[in-house]
Amino acid sequence: LRPPQMSDFLDWAALRGDSRRQLAPYEPQWTDDELSRHAFRERLRRYQREIKADQGYAFFVFAGEPRVLVGGITASSIRRGVAQSVSIGYWIGTPHTRRGYASAALSAVSRFAFEDLRLHRLEAACMPSNIASLRTLERGGFSREGIGRKYLKIDGIWEDHVLFGLPLEDWQKGRRT
Repeated sequence: LRPPQMSDFLDWAALRGDSRRQLAPYEPQWTDDELSRHAFRERLRRYQREIKADQGYAFFVFAGEPRVLVGGITASSIRRGVAQSVSIGYWIGTPHTRRGYASAALSAVSRFAFEDLRLHRLEAACMPSNIASLRTLERGGFSREGIGRKYLKIDGIWEDHVLFGLPLEDWQKGRRT
């Protein structure tokens, strides 16, 4: 994992473009300029503002030698104070699915959130139809906590989501087993 850089634009745009059919049904509605250099630059600026404010951290997922971009993962909407929590989201490009990259990225970001950011709880949500993501979260130690009705606007429609949580104590226990 590493933070996205402007030099990643061409690989990112190609992977996202090639994966649109798989990704769009599970993501916010894509804009007309979603894959433009300008939109990517603005995305990087937003990531930098979030890092500076300790509100979120974005990473690209790379695999193989030479390193190839396979997806991305974010730790966003960080809440400090009494909550000490973060929301996790991720995507893997179509050519790279079902190879364990999402699970590996989730494990690395979980460690980062608990050990480096000193957070107490990770949260994630996914649509009930996204079986691969449900399994990834469960393998990552997350527990189903309920259903968020009309939780997020996905591809232009308010969708129900399965809500997951992983408190620090459960993560620590899972690392010992």
